[in-house]
Amino acid sequence: MTAKSPLGDFLHTRRSQLRPEDVGVPTYGERRRVPGLRREELALLAGVSASYYTRLEQGQSLSASPEVLDAIAGALRLNESERQYLLDLARAGRQRTRARRPVPERVSEPTRQLLDVLGDAPAIVLGRRSDVLAWNRLGHALFAGHVDPGAPDVPGERPNMARLLFLDPHLRELYGDWPSKAKAAVGALRLTAGRHPEDAALHALVGELSAKSGEFAAMWADHRIKPCSVAPYEMRHPLVGSLTVTQQTLSYGPGPVVVVATTEPDSSSRAALTLLAQAIARSGFSTDPARTRSRVGQG
Repeated sequence: MTAKSPLGDFLHTRRSQLRPEDVGVPTYGERRRVPGLRREELALLAGVSASYYTRLEQGQSLSASPEVLDAIAGALRLNESERQYLLDLARAGRQRTRARRPVPERVSEPTRQLLDVLGDAPAIVLGRRSDVLAWNRLGHALFAGHVDPGAPDVPGERPNMARLLFLDPHLRELYGDWPSKAKAAVGALRLTAGRHPEDAALHALVGELSAKSGEFAAMWADHRIKPCSVAPYEMRHPLVGSLTVTQQTLSYGPGPVVVVATTEPDSSSRAALTLLAQAIARSGFSTDPARTRSRVGQG
């Protein structure tokens, strides 16, 4: 039977991804018609009845206790972020919240001051749906130099990093391991969806990306959630070439996060960032490579 709730969809998908040999369930050489564990096998591992787990997966029971959910999370081998997502889905199912337009996100003055202090490091401020709320000059140049630098200051025109990753060729070429970066972005949106099930703007974004990108639709349906607070990425910048940065997400509570890119001291990557900083400091310099080549040709 098809899952009838976000919680049931998550349980069904993750159960189908878990092989019997992963959790020590004997199969005695039998051929299985469907991949993954059977419902009764997962229920046995979690210490709950098969009928109860079936109702939970089919969206027919919304009263699972935290202890039962924790047991199911253990049986599914969920990481801490996935466990929290499971609890968020169960809470949202019990509350039956209606979708509503969220309050506009804004950048606080202390956060803007932090961007100024981080002038030597690329930094951007992201809202919960990955909208770019602000960036410093080097952050703009590194992550999306082809986008209008003033766009984050106009709520209706703010760039969205998830949208850019899946629909903008520039961002696809920017990351050497694009699938890894794309999965991290989808995982972050998944966590947000669990925490804010009422967010109509998030639902619209997911619907848009699912319709326009088969890759996004597949990653969203996969239900994989991996924390990405600190992650290295190889970038292939159109102006300064290849560099490896560590992207660190700084969070100060439920509000926007600051993403900072750092490089190893005395490395070629640090030299590339220095070159990029020098380039954008030149009067009239554009981080759009096409416009830069045009300017160079006029010199």
